[in-house]
This record gives sequence, C-alpha cells and structure tokens, in this order.
Amino acid sequence: MEIAEHLEVLDAEGRLLARAAETAGTGAKVATCPDWTVRDLLGHTGAVHRWAAAFVAEGHPEPRPIGDPPDLDGAALIDWYRQAHGDLVSTLRAAAADVECWAFLPAPSPLAFWARRQANETAIHRVDAESARGGAPSPIGTAFAADGIDELLRGFHARSRSRVRTQEPRMLRVRATDTDAVWTVRLSQEPPVTERGDGGRAECELSGPAGQLYLALWNRGPFPHVTGDTALSALWSQTSGV
Repeated sequence: MEIAEHLEVLDAEGRLLARAAETAGTGAKVATCPDWTVRDLLGHTGAVHRWAAAFVAEGHPEPRPIGDPPDLDGAALIDWYRQAHGDLVSTLRAAAADVECWAFLPAPSPLAFWARRQANETAIHRVDAESARGGAPSPIGTAFAADGIDELLRGFHARSRSRVRTQEPRMLRVRATDTDAVWTVRLSQEPPVTERGDGGRAECELSGPAGQLYLALWNRGPFPHVTGDTALSALWSQTSGV
C-alpha cells in the first residue's frame, strides 16, 4: 500500500474509534483488553498519536518515551483524542516524502513507516473501542488487512523481543483466502523468520479472510480456520502479544 492509502485508513479508523468511544462511554470495559476501560484506551492511543507525530514534525533521530495521557475523562478526553488524531493525520499529510526521523521497523522511508504503523495501531484500537461499545466491529478492508499481517509477521515478530519461540524448528503458514497473500513462518529458539509465499510443508496452517486473520493474529478474535497441529496456533495466541 502507498502512504496516501495508509493515511486514508488512519483518518477513517481514528474517526470510528472516537465515535465508538463516545457511544460506549469512557468508563466502559474494553472486552478485547480486559484490563482497560475506554478511558485507558483513549489515553494510550492519543499519547501514541502525539508521540508519532513529534518524530515526523520535529525530525527526532533517536527513540523518545511516549508521554503520559492527560488527566481528563468523559467528553473532554474524547475531544482530546480527536485533536491528537487530527494533528497526527495533518502532520503526516504535510510531511516531506524524504523526512528523516527515527523508525523501528523496516520501511521504504520513515514517513512510510509512520503512516503504516499508525494506521494499524489505530485500526486495532478502533476494534477495541467497538468491543466496548458492543455489536459487530466495522469491517477491515482486505488489502489493508493483508498489509497489516505483513507488518506484524515480517516486522514486529522479526524483532528480538518476539516471544513466539519453539524448542525445535517448526513451520507455520498463514493464508488469506480472499486474496493471494500467503506467509511461511519458520519458528525456532530464535525470533520467527517469515517469508512471503508457500515455502514448503507447514505443520499448521491458519487460513481465512484477511480481515479475520488480521484480528486473530493480533489476538482480537479466533482464527477462522486451523489445519494441522493446533499447538502452534495456541502458541501464537499465548506468546505473540506485542
């Protein structure tokens, strides 16, 4: 996906998140993150938005801590979140394509990284907000979901901090059935190594529509379909939190 496409998703997802939070109320429990209320969710996501925007706007070359959320609640907190989200979208849209700043996953450019990362951050937390509101979550587009799976598997879980490990080498496949996206995940005592495509015989395959797989891989829902050794799908669910 292109930067402009990620920014369109980021814009839409943040608006949906705020709307769901308004409907649920800031005191509502977040079903997908049982330790959180909507107040916690808004504070975290808004703080991340402001943190991300500062890297791009100010060109920080090194990591910086995420700031604390404000001591707000109710409508004031929702307004603060909307402002943080709007400022992030505006900052990324106005940034030069060659802006230099810190990023923590491989990407064609820092701007491409932050647009993609914040689109996915916001989409997942929008689902969290909708879980507090109740009812079915808003759909996730196939192309965006497939791109988000790629970021998760080949970005987050390529890092040393990934806890998805096995004592002996194992192979897991992830297959989106509504597009041609397939990933082969090689598990071992080291961080997972993921490649695009069908890389050999896997001991377990996770398959289904990209949107459902995306949420399942982020532990926001069950895997649509599991074939083979279910211990590997259970391992993912138990150890893949980021």
